[in-house]
Amino acid sequence: MADRAPVALSWASISALGMRESNQDAIGDARKGGVACFVVADGAGGHAGGEVASRIAVETMIGTFVAAPAFGAAALLSRVEQANASVARDKQHASERQDMSTTLAALLIDEQAARAVWAHLGDTRIYLFRDGRLLYVSKDHSLTQQLIEAGYASTGQLRTHPQRNILYAALGAGGDTPPVVSDEIGVQPGDAFLVCTDGLWEWVVEDDMERSLRASGGPEDWLAALCATAQTHATASRKVRDNYSAYAVMLGAAG
Repeated sequence: MADRAPVALSWASISALGMRESNQDAIGDARKGGVACFVVADGAGGHAGGEVASRIAVETMIGTFVAAPAFGAAALLSRVEQANASVARDKQHASERQDMSTTLAALLIDEQAARAVWAHLGDTRIYLFRDGRLLYVSKDHSLTQQLIEAGYASTGQLRTHPQRNILYAALGAGGDTPPVVSDEIGVQPGDAFLVCTDGLWEWVVEDDMERSLRASGGPEDWLAALCATAQTHATASRKVRDNYSAYAVMLGAAG
């Protein structure tokens, strides 16, 4: 593997209520041993259940990372599996939270090696942009995504389909769908990641993400522009906007 120039990270984050009574999203980040970890979760399941599930998932992911900040697909998968076990254990001891589960998206970046790897389950997404253009977006574990793949819905319905919020996989929900873990890829200065819940991406199309990224002066500007666009679209809609949480991560040259 050829050596890559190290990268330096800058990022901004948000986790907001939207139009709900409580925020069932959770976010967390840590940086140790030259590796950065970002985690976003969107909980569901009864009174307070979603808040508990997302919090447990994020705390477990960050806690296990800080304890052993190894980079790699295997290490990341192990942390996701531990987070899943933590949510499942809590359900066993709290009957009022038997229906709780949470989406999860986690991103690891090794700054010195200029490598990245990510994992997700549910419909919390990971976007990668290069040269201001969308290079990758994770595929939702949702009924709508299944309908699209089967030819019963169009990609344009991902944000509007009446069943868009029905998931077939989530952390703590059981089932046999494993988390998706990416290949370890090389990254470079100018790359940018967006890790976000559906409360944000549902209201901002990819073209707007690209335009606001190219016009931004940094991650705070980019995230503010994304949130402003989302709020404009949500205000014009009759739908109730969900909680929204995100990390906007930009890569620059080290040194």
